[in-house]
Amino acid sequence: MKKIGLLGGSFNPVHLAHLALARTALRALALDEVQLVPAGNPWQKEPLQVSGAQRLKMLALAIDGEPGIVVNDIEIDREGATYTIDTLRSLPRDAKYYWLLGTDQLNNFCSWQNWQEITDYVTLTVAWRNDHPLQIPKELDALLRRDGKGLITLPFKAMDISSTEIRARIGQEQDVSAFVPAAVLDYIKTYSLYR
Repeated sequence: MKKIGLLGGSFNPVHLAHLALARTALRALALDEVQLVPAGNPWQKEPLQVSGAQRLKMLALAIDGEPGIVVNDIEIDREGATYTIDTLRSLPRDAKYYWLLGTDQLNNFCSWQNWQEITDYVTLTVAWRNDHPLQIPKELDALLRRDGKGLITLPFKAMDISSTEIRARIGQEQDVSAFVPAAVLDYIKTYSLYR
């Protein structure tokens, strides 16, 4: 059975920490691949300023030459709000899935739509975010213990990069070349994104 990591997000834009996390998960969990799953319409975030097609293009540029990292566009064309549980229900059942998330997302995991059911489909795999300690919500901890499931923590060195900060820097015409792949930065400049 294939082992697949799933890294969801708005990827608005994709940055070097996303790629580092995917590479770390590939190695640490001996995965067959990591799928980057860009959200169509993330319900817990502000509306996105760039299109799904533009985010897919930036992802394609970012993973060019990255073995084992692919893009899954399952959420991009979905109508309405994008919920993780809907995505998981529609994935093929012939693989073992690992949902990769940061400690920031873990902290609010129990606010996700049908969060209890998510653990039926995936093994939760957590990476450190500098500004968020690793703290498993009590309800999630109780559910995992009840079902005899665990939570994997990745040996990931937290990187102080966020898409929000990158967008803000671009808006102020500051250099972001240390945060995004060169091909992605060229694309952002070419189409004047985030200005």
